[in-house]
This record gives sequence, structure tokens and C-alpha cells, in this order.
Amino acid sequence: MAKLGYVFDAYGTLFDVHAAMRKLGDEIGPEHAAISVTWRNKQLEYSWVRSLMGSYKEFWQLTGEALTYALKHHGREDEALHAKLMELYWTLDAYDDVVPTLKHLREEGYRIAILSNGSPDMLTAATDHSGIAPLVDDIFSVDAVKTFKTSPDVYRMVTDAWACKAKKIGFVSSNRWDIAATTKFEFKTVWLNRSGATDEYESYPPSKVITSLDEL
Repeated sequence: MAKLGYVFDAYGTLFDVHAAMRKLGDEIGPEHAAISVTWRNKQLEYSWVRSLMGSYKEFWQLTGEALTYALKHHGREDEALHAKLMELYWTLDAYDDVVPTLKHLREEGYRIAILSNGSPDMLTAATDHSGIAPLVDDIFSVDAVKTFKTSPDVYRMVTDAWACKAKKIGFVSSNRWDIAATTKFEFKTVWLNRSGATDEYESYPPSKVITSLDEL
């Protein structure tokens, strides 16, 4: 590659994981935000536990199981609501800074990819809905290696496909744990700290910290 390529995490970085719950906020009530946080936390927890167990299951299935738990935990068990939220998860909104940033990077000659826990059909639906599909050169799903982040096997998919060293790749994620893992893998890491979260994993600091993709 003549220029450095950028690889983006999908959920929480490009796509707003709380958009589905927010769209039904009036129906669910003021606790919708708390339910959404529980949903997201369990979705990630289930992926980590299954990776450690060596028991892979597609991210879409884990997303459904995590929502089942979240609704039950908050006393809102409702099959119809579950179905509505899962349907909305196919078409999560992209953050406002995503399209302008990707367009700019392409104009500058950078190669662009997504690397995600998401199942291939989830990622296709999300990129098509958000309009970013034409701006992305490659979509890497963990489904190809049957394990989740933070396994090095996941990140190695990019270096193998692009036939380059990890240091030639800029990796952008809103998840600090993802940044820690990719820093160890020797990507040039950019932590997108949209929420002003407290830093952690001090042994694996990001190359750069930003609060919006506009700063990239």
C-alpha cells in the first residue's frame, strides 16, 4: 500500500448501538436507556465468554440472547418488543461524522475496511442502510475465524488479506479493550472516546485519542 489503510470497528464506532432502543423510547419508557446499556454489555460479555470457552456462536444469535436477558433483567419480558428491537438492529443509524470522514479518507487515497464481531449479514445490512457500503473496500467479520475480539486471529485477518505489516494499518474503535488488543497486535490505534470514558489498560495506550471522527 502506498498509503496507510484505516480499519474501523463497527458497533459503537460507526453504528450507534443504542439507536434501536431509542427509536422505541416512547413505547418502552424512560428506562429504555438502561435496558440498552444492559443489552450491549451482555452482548459483549457473551462474546468474550464464548471465545474463552471455544464455543463460537454467530454474533446475531448472541445479540438476541443478550436482549432476552436485558428485557428480563429489567422486568420487561415481551416477545413482540424483542422482535421489534431485533428488527431495528439490522438498520442501526451511523453517527453523523461517519460518512464525511470516510469520504475524506477515500479522497486522500486511504484504503478503508471494517473489522467487526458482527455476522456478515448484519454488517451488510448496516452498511447498506447507512449508505457507507460504497466507501468501504473490505468488510472483515469474525465469522471467518469462528472466534471473537480480542483474539489475535481476528486482527490477523486484515494483515493477511492486505499482505502488510500491522504497523501499516490505522485501527479506530470506540471500545478501549479493542484498542488495547490492537495496540498489542501493533496496529496504529485511535481510540474514539465519544463519551469521555476514563482511560484504562495503561500498558497498551492508543497512538491517538479523539472524541469525534472529524478529528481523524
